[in-house]
Amino acid sequence: MVVSKVSSMALSMIQTYLVGVQATISQLLQGHRCLTDQPRQDGKVAIVTGGAKGIGLEVTKGLAQLGMHVFIGGRSQDEANIAIEHIKKSCPQAKVEFIRLDLASMKSIHQFVEKFKSRQLPLHLLINNAGVMLTPYSLTEDGFETHFGINHLGHFLLTNLLLDTLRSSGKSDHWSRIVFVSSAVHSIGDINFDDLNSSKNYSPHAGYAQSKLANVLTAYELQERLLADQSHVTANALHPGVVNSDLYQHVMWPMRVAQRIMGWIGLTKTPAQGADTILYAAMSPDLEGIGGHYLDNCQSVPSCDQSYNKDLQKRLWEESCRLVHLQE
Repeated sequence: MVVSKVSSMALSMIQTYLVGVQATISQLLQGHRCLTDQPRQDGKVAIVTGGAKGIGLEVTKGLAQLGMHVFIGGRSQDEANIAIEHIKKSCPQAKVEFIRLDLASMKSIHQFVEKFKSRQLPLHLLINNAGVMLTPYSLTEDGFETHFGINHLGHFLLTNLLLDTLRSSGKSDHWSRIVFVSSAVHSIGDINFDDLNSSKNYSPHAGYAQSKLANVLTAYELQERLLADQSHVTANALHPGVVNSDLYQHVMWPMRVAQRIMGWIGLTKTPAQGADTILYAAMSPDLEGIGGHYLDNCQSVPSCDQSYNKDLQKRLWEESCRLVHLQE
């Protein structure tokens, strides 16, 4: 049994790094694309989870510079203050605010939504960007495995609690948008309904891949539901690229060193480049009214075969509702 567990963990690790290598080679061969048509976003309101550092900071900056009123959802007021000061140095008129949000706590998520809704503002854009990667085994405040709890369930609950505001804000000529930041690693993920908490056989690589597959499945199922009730809201998922960021702090040290070296010589994307596909999903006129897509390098590409399984999409949605105490 121990040998089997070790073999399973080793396989997940190898698969994860192979996907990373393949994604790096692919982005080098394709060259970097970005949003060329950047329409003004005056009067629009956005929420960016994890919007105070890394890719999220670049997304927040990009939206604010085009006139959008951006709310950063994150755990640290100090980090947010630094981010806001940084943004306002280049764009003094930027409208950026912070509301505390801990995606590892359902109580915090409800409090965040309550505070945001108390402002009585519309919501045109929700970017589910925050996340953790390859962390040691731990549980969230509500008892969920950290990858699944933060990357998937936290954003699932947040999205559903904000859906009414997104729906009322979307119009036939200016749809509201929901963006799930997933990863190419979703392609090796598997939703283990018998052990969603990975308590029997934990691998940080498998846990991360499961949560990223859950992001894509959720985007697709949500899009079907939005179409069914004729809401002017779209949902898309994406891979931001292999980016040189602090998200790699839990990888093995040889890989961390390799990642830093690749960043120095330009083999991986900068956080600003990693933000480009997110900004494309958020603002591109090409995606007006179009959802249910998986994006990479500012273009729609196929996600893994498993992600299109409608029974799997529906089952995950129903189980997620049960876990976060939402009624269908």
